[in-house]
Amino acid sequence: MTTRRFHLVRIKIAALIALLIPVMASAQQREKADPSSAAGIVAGTTSMDVLDSARKLGAGDRLSYRVVQEKRAPLSLVVTDSGEVEVPLIGRVRAGGRTCRELAEAIKPLLQREYFIHATVIIGLDSASAKSRGTVYVSGQVRTQGSIEIPAEERLTVSKAILKAGGFAEFSDSKKVKLVRNKPDGKVETTIVDVDAILTKGQIEKDPVLQADDRIIVPRKFINI
Repeated sequence: MTTRRFHLVRIKIAALIALLIPVMASAQQREKADPSSAAGIVAGTTSMDVLDSARKLGAGDRLSYRVVQEKRAPLSLVVTDSGEVEVPLIGRVRAGGRTCRELAEAIKPLLQREYFIHATVIIGLDSASAKSRGTVYVSGQVRTQGSIEIPAEERLTVSKAILKAGGFAEFSDSKKVKLVRNKPDGKVETTIVDVDAILTKGQIEKDPVLQADDRIIVPRKFINI
């Protein structure tokens, strides 16, 4: 009788395990990164050459990070308000103003100093910050020189950035404002913008939309006496 009960218990346990295995497998599948998400893309990428080299990172951006040689699932990193990320093994690294590819290339030699003979660092943007889309820099003949955040919800242009910088100084040449932009291929592009025509004649089609790390330089107007 006892033996029969023992066999019945074993049968019930086996049946219960059979029912639980599909549930557990389903849960494990849900835990895996969605292939279409940044974490999923990072998990399936093995080359740094395909990393994004266009968008500059900023405070609040959430990144997926992994080192191929570690054979681990991607980790989540967040860019702090000071523009840094806390990277396992090496600590804080500047991320603000860099693209995913630039950040990966900065981390790679730091890992290779002590931890890897060769490190393949894969980084992807998981979610962009709602605070800002980066920073531009205004210098020269404006009332307040310095950096200006590009609000996430605003289409920031050259003229708007100058107004945010307090407007033109007394001896500025508002017809020859320089917009300097670093291109993804490493080249530097300089455009002359007639901000005077934009503000006084309403030629808004000549007002370029700014990107992260753009530099605006307002020259001094030379007056012949």
